[in-house]
Amino acid sequence: MAMLKSLLLLAPLALAQSSEPPRDWIDPDTGHRVIRLSDEGGSQSLYFHYNAYAGDKLVITTRQGISTIDLKTRKIEPIVEGRASKIIVGRKTHQVFYLQGDTVFTTNIDTRATREITKNPKLRSGDGFALNADETILAGSYNQDGPAPNAPRPGSGSPTGERPSLEARWAARVPMALYTINIKTGELKEFYKSSDWLNHVQFSPTDPTLLMHAHEGPWHKVDRPWLVRIDGSDRKLVHQREMDMEISGHEFFGADGKTVWYDLQTPKSKVFWLAGLVVATGERIRYKVEREHWSVHFNVSPDGKLFAGDGGGPRSVAAPGNGQWIYLFRPLNGELKAERLVNLAKHDYTLEPNVTFTPDMKWIVFRSNMHGASQVYAVEVQKSK
Repeated sequence: MAMLKSLLLLAPLALAQSSEPPRDWIDPDTGHRVIRLSDEGGSQSLYFHYNAYAGDKLVITTRQGISTIDLKTRKIEPIVEGRASKIIVGRKTHQVFYLQGDTVFTTNIDTRATREITKNPKLRSGDGFALNADETILAGSYNQDGPAPNAPRPGSGSPTGERPSLEARWAARVPMALYTINIKTGELKEFYKSSDWLNHVQFSPTDPTLLMHAHEGPWHKVDRPWLVRIDGSDRKLVHQREMDMEISGHEFFGADGKTVWYDLQTPKSKVFWLAGLVVATGERIRYKVEREHWSVHFNVSPDGKLFAGDGGGPRSVAAPGNGQWIYLFRPLNGELKAERLVNLAKHDYTLEPNVTFTPDMKWIVFRSNMHGASQVYAVEVQKSK
């Protein structure tokens, strides 16, 4: 009887241990090694175009706040306590910038020294932060009248049109502004105002005065990606639509700042491309993408030679027929040749995986709920022997 009681007491512990997500395995469908970087359910990597790397450290969010993961030792250290948003990391200064409530803070990743930069209730609306190349300026967008009740969350634009609030928010023509914040002084300046929905703000990684932003809304009704100087000058459209129902979006800079890349469909859900604009010359680039390989987000390696994608769920713009995989892409003869890295058949795409290459280009980091609660994972680019 005593032994039976002991076994009954141990059963819940054994069940908890058996339900723990795997730490390190070879994906049987691809032959690539996958590791779980996070320890705690609810952990997530950052949105795909926000830099999350400083040296060998990766910044993630947890239920407790912001933590770092040492990519060499996999040691996890909390650096910011409490819910934070608009998180971006400085590669040079090893600072993480973020918003808590109405206040912008910066915390040194190595020393955890924290400083308040500025405070403004408008910052809780809109999109941000972007960090410029010399890490002296933050930028973003906000509603000129501050946060609106029941407004859709920042970054809620989607080519699927699944969210009922998307068209309503776009049609509302809420007055918005692009702004900059001087990191040293905290001075906030508005430099462009519009009743268009301003979103997806990001700086060039090499030009400290060049900013990209999007006109958010139903993608087939908006001219989405734009470039502008932070004094409001030299504003230009990245891609001009040429046919009915053509869409472009989820734009991002290449690591060298020379090219802007974006998802292009001519028309929506029919013909798929990863397109590029060479900023200095206006040259256009297009790589054909098969429907199976279309991804919610694409990204590019630091050397610009490889791309990655996070696939799409059963209700994606490429459904039916899209694949639920983490993909590696190699450009060849005007196409992106795909290699499957991780099977995401059990992933719920209401959580977007958001792929990024590690600085050494040996791993692709993503977030997934394929084992239950969201965790941060990495897959090795080189197939395992």
